[in-house]
Amino acid sequence: MKEKLAKFSIGEVVRHKVFPFRGVIFDVDPEFANTEEWWNSIPAEVRPSKDQPFYHLLAENEENEYVAYVSEQNLVNDESGEPLRNEQVYQIFDMEPTGQFKPKMTFAH
Repeated sequence: MKEKLAKFSIGEVVRHKVFPFRGVIFDVDPEFANTEEWWNSIPAEVRPSKDQPFYHLLAENEENEYVAYVSEQNLVNDESGEPLRNEQVYQIFDMEPTGQFKPKMTFAH
């Protein structure tokens, strides 16, 4: 089995390449670990490969805050420097002077 390394880490602020949302990573799956129903809900022409890291985000767009599950190929670093509105971010993370978020405590699965 080929070892996979995640490009992004917990606490990083990222944005989606296609859709207008961004968020903070709070968990990483080394490869797809969601339901087949979720997988099949993605149109086939834009469905990402399952064989890559997937990230759990405390996400937000112009209107809402929510949890998103996104493939690595669809994420880039968010360089905007804009503050995040999602209150859950500040319940789980402290902001470092560098602008990256650090978990307040270790979470176990």
